[in-house]
Amino acid sequence: MTSAAPVTIASVRLRTPLLRGARRLRIALVGLPCAGKTTLFDAVSSTAPAQGELPGTQRNWRECSVQIGLDEASVVDLPSIHSLRHLEGDDLAALKYLLWGDQRPAVSMHEKSGPPVPFAPPDVIVQVVDAGNLQSHLELTLELSQLGRPMVLAVNRMDEALEKGLYINVKALELLLGMPVVPTVALMGQGIAELFRVAADAARDDICPLPQAPSAHIANRLRPLDVELNRPGLHEAFRLPQAFLLAQFAGADGFIEDELNQHFRQLLPMLRRLRDEAGAGLPRPLAEELHADRHHRAATLVEAALRIGSPAHSHGWRYWLDELFLHPQWGLIGSLAVFSAVLFVVFEISGWIDAMTTVKIAAAFADWQPQSLGGVVGRAVLDGLIGLVGIVVPYMIPLVMLLVTLEEAGLMQRIAFVVDRGFHQIGLHGGVAVPFLLGLGCNVPAISGAASATRGRERVIASVLISFVPCSARSAIILAIAGKYLGVGGVMGIFALTLIVIAVMGRLLSRGRGAPGPGRLQEIPPYALPTWRRLLGETRERTGDILTIVTPLLVGGSVLLALLSHIGADEVVNTLLTPVTAWWLGLPVVLGVPLLFGVLRKELSLLMIYQALGTQEIGTRLDAVQMIALLLFISFYVPCVSTFAVMLKTIGRRDALMSVAISVGVALLVAGAVRLGGVGWRMFGA
Repeated sequence: MTSAAPVTIASVRLRTPLLRGARRLRIALVGLPCAGKTTLFDAVSSTAPAQGELPGTQRNWRECSVQIGLDEASVVDLPSIHSLRHLEGDDLAALKYLLWGDQRPAVSMHEKSGPPVPFAPPDVIVQVVDAGNLQSHLELTLELSQLGRPMVLAVNRMDEALEKGLYINVKALELLLGMPVVPTVALMGQGIAELFRVAADAARDDICPLPQAPSAHIANRLRPLDVELNRPGLHEAFRLPQAFLLAQFAGADGFIEDELNQHFRQLLPMLRRLRDEAGAGLPRPLAEELHADRHHRAATLVEAALRIGSPAHSHGWRYWLDELFLHPQWGLIGSLAVFSAVLFVVFEISGWIDAMTTVKIAAAFADWQPQSLGGVVGRAVLDGLIGLVGIVVPYMIPLVMLLVTLEEAGLMQRIAFVVDRGFHQIGLHGGVAVPFLLGLGCNVPAISGAASATRGRERVIASVLISFVPCSARSAIILAIAGKYLGVGGVMGIFALTLIVIAVMGRLLSRGRGAPGPGRLQEIPPYALPTWRRLLGETRERTGDILTIVTPLLVGGSVLLALLSHIGADEVVNTLLTPVTAWWLGLPVVLGVPLLFGVLRKELSLLMIYQALGTQEIGTRLDAVQMIALLLFISFYVPCVSTFAVMLKTIGRRDALMSVAISVGVALLVAGAVRLGGVGWRMFGA
């Protein structure tokens, strides 16, 4: 007997301690105006970030939670800061947050206003700098490095710098500053995920910048003042790093000097004398000399890390694809191109496969209409299996394969990044954009795709909203009836109303289901060609479990409805549904059973509507208002048992039942309101 082959298990090193829960990381985004700080925050923001004003100012802060791998972080977007010197009012409030957060020091207890923000100070500072204007930003970097906190430099707008012929040696800058430096293009999502991973590691490892002391001739003159400021009482009162306290007082900072005057008045004359002595003999006043020295050191850093060459003119195909898919404006056009390709698959390729498979199978057994109980059950099982084939073969497998292809090629992630801010309006992230589009083919793979891109609250919202997306079956009914009797305007009106309902329900659900989920670090992977092995493996994995849930419900539902019809319960069902069909929707009572059978497959509803009305020319039995009410109800109420089955798997029984209740409620509300409005218009408007 041969022994089994050894199994190789890959292991991934886990960075500890995990920064989550009580250890949640707090990241502050700072920078000069127009560096891209706000763009960076928007790129990772949750769907509903918290915001407020810094007390005593008219400048806003924003805060959201972000998932960084297994770590969690609260990201705070602060107002722009030009410098840490001689701050007043609004700028001073931002500095106080960086220093103390909501934990005010003894020297500020006399202030009437509360802490600048209602949360703790940052664990790590991320300064966003403009790669094309590096020197002025690095002056602020030298000041921030004195705060004694872990810090990461995000060198943003790298693409624009290259266009100008500016080449930044990131490693050299990292070595000179003693802090991590990450190149980014925040507007296009590039480098953002890496930036936040590095920020988490910097906080975990407590990586603080190298001391950026002033030049030797200034440092020597400041040494006596440094010694006198290095008192335990001062540190306990101010809770400031020694280097920062020295730099602020030496530069005659008004806030520090005022606090010293209030709390350490006996020391102030001696400290001022030492400061005057330090400035004596310098070519400029000490504060100006410190500023000039900082300017010189920033210029030295730029000289060491920046190379000026020829502007980049030649670009490869990857650059132009990113310009198409990641650019804020062109990216929408690129996304529309992908959406058009998906629509082609849905309405052309999937439709052709459906005609070649399901339609022919159904036609082959159309004449078998058994009358015995066993035959009726057998026919119902066959109908259920035909319905299963009609979902899986033309729609589920091709659309899941398409979704996997977009992900493996790197396009899905780019589309998600571009449309992210728009989807925030309905409480979702951009990762559900393509699954929403796939819902035009079939809601089953669409909900499955959304489940892989979302979690928690957002998964429930996405699943509920996708159930309102008109799948190919519902679209076929709309086109068959509205296209024939209501014209192009009627068809477009129904689809437009669907979009309105999705948008309104998204806003309502996002407000009514607790706190929003964390923001997303959307990785922008390199372009790649998907392999057949990966494509088939992912498709099998994503469809296998769904089939085991969909099959019994679809077949069981078919048998149940067939038995109801066999024992003559049609009239009973129609009578029970009279309050819905006749009283509320104004439809003929005989349409109760066709609407009920729609939970199996919507096309079946259309066939049974023809049978119940006794004609395919339903315009002779229904007026325009009745047709619109019928189509809206079919479009919005429970999509099909297959969709309900996949909801059971992805969001659980409670939320799946809630989704059914919402869809039925919306269908009744919208269709009934349109019907009542149409009746009123005919009575009083004509």
